[in-house]
Amino acid sequence: MPLLVNGARVDLARPTGDMIRAHPHLEEKAKLLRSQPARSVEPKGLLYVQQREFAVTTPKDGSVSILGSDDATTCHIVVLRHTGSGATCLTHCDGSDTEAEVSLIMSSVKSFCDAPGCGRLEVHLVGGFNDDRQLSQKLTNQLLRAFDLQPDDVHLLTFCVTELNDREEQDIHFPIIYGIAVNVKTAEIFPATFPEKGPDEDLRSAHVLTGAPLTNIYDAKSEQLRIGPYFWGPFPHVDFWLEQDDAQILQNLSTSPLAEPPHFVSHIRSTLTFLKEHPFPSRSLFPDWKPRIYKKNEEGLWEQVCSDKI
Repeated sequence: MPLLVNGARVDLARPTGDMIRAHPHLEEKAKLLRSQPARSVEPKGLLYVQQREFAVTTPKDGSVSILGSDDATTCHIVVLRHTGSGATCLTHCDGSDTEAEVSLIMSSVKSFCDAPGCGRLEVHLVGGFNDDRQLSQKLTNQLLRAFDLQPDDVHLLTFCVTELNDREEQDIHFPIIYGIAVNVKTAEIFPATFPEKGPDEDLRSAHVLTGAPLTNIYDAKSEQLRIGPYFWGPFPHVDFWLEQDDAQILQNLSTSPLAEPPHFVSHIRSTLTFLKEHPFPSRSLFPDWKPRIYKKNEEGLWEQVCSDKI
């Protein structure tokens, strides 16, 4: 079953530019999304998704009403929603294993559909830009092909990626939108920034930096954020990287050094420091091999709960 735009199958043998010209409403919708100023999303009711993470929930969720992610340069943020159940998934893809990741989020959204015939699957793709290494274009193509390979019809509603998310300033290219959020109750998607990205921001970033696969971080039935257990060995050359100046870290640990947000280097330093402090997380972070579990408190903020109280 194919990837569809306005009920017609997308011809993936042709360049994406041809698809945009064939479906001008996609470009108009991308233009409208780009024109919106990014909203700052407060922590209350928010579930923030980091790179190589995903979360799925439904409008019935009493704890989470907004899913969001940002800091995407060559990465793409994907929102997949089933119109019948309202089940909504947001993930932050970097091209590490796109086909497997798309299959995973598809099955996760479909698991909430009691009556599969009632409603349809809709996908929104945002992120990337015209980067020098064409990593964004490669990921765009991977995502389109991966959705086209699924056994279910998937309707492409938003396509604000790569050339449709690009701006140029003094011959340097940048993304226009770095982050988005989706309101699970209303299905509204909008550009967004996030002052709070926790809990366990460094732990989750360390998991990615050590080569983690795409990971589901949320149990919608219990309304619990579950982090880990994660395991890795000592990070190679961590002292060397921590001794480098900002320019070296930016040049060597980013896919797009000129387009990164201002906090990229401080974020990487914080993650590397965390990896140095926890070379064996099975001992220091997960001695009982159980996840770190969080629930929203009465103020709508994440609060850690003991596993024996669940």
